[in-house]
Amino acid sequence: DTARVLSGMVDMAMLRVYKQSDLNEFAKFATIPVINGLSDEFHPVQLMADFLTMKERASGETIAYIGDGNNMAHSWLMLASKMGFEIRVATPKGYEPDRRIIEIALQNAKISGAKISILNDPKEAISGADVVASDTWISMGQEDEKERKVKNFAGFCIDKKMMELAHKKAIVLHCLPAYRGYEISDEVFEAHADEIFLEAQNRLHTQKGVMVWLDSKRND
Repeated sequence: DTARVLSGMVDMAMLRVYKQSDLNEFAKFATIPVINGLSDEFHPVQLMADFLTMKERASGETIAYIGDGNNMAHSWLMLASKMGFEIRVATPKGYEPDRRIIEIALQNAKISGAKISILNDPKEAISGADVVASDTWISMGQEDEKERKVKNFAGFCIDKKMMELAHKKAIVLHCLPAYRGYEISDEVFEAHADEIFLEAQNRLHTQKGVMVWLDSKRND
């Protein structure tokens, strides 16, 4: 009922939801474009901002994602596999990305030529990387897992010593909010704050682009 009512009131809707299934259910009954603003499986509008930041900073195309195999890891896999980049996702054992998402990325890579690695060693992932990305270890709705995750993610903090393994001109991206001392050190965050805050600013521009594109399709 909500999807039908909103379809008669607005031209498009962006939803931030806990479950991808809720988004899919809304889209099933909506007659307007539905944008995934964030779900437990994907965060595509964030990755559009990340990609724009990569282009603006003229970074290379070898990406290291270090942290939890969550919606951000899934979205990085989709971006890299469709664009033909090399991506290395490093998570602690037991926190790897969803196998179904990995398989989709591998199928995409057969067409794009992307190189995909799923690892448990952050140092292996970051070695020579042009882009180093991370996300909070404690996603929305997982606050009760904090103590266990902090213990299990020991050694996965992106700090100065780890960044020395990356390309000397590597950029660092984080979708924010960042928890310094956990997934990223205070020193690394400050050294790459310009990139991270540009990334945040680019959310506005890329989401405007999505709206303009959808509006043009609606009027075709």
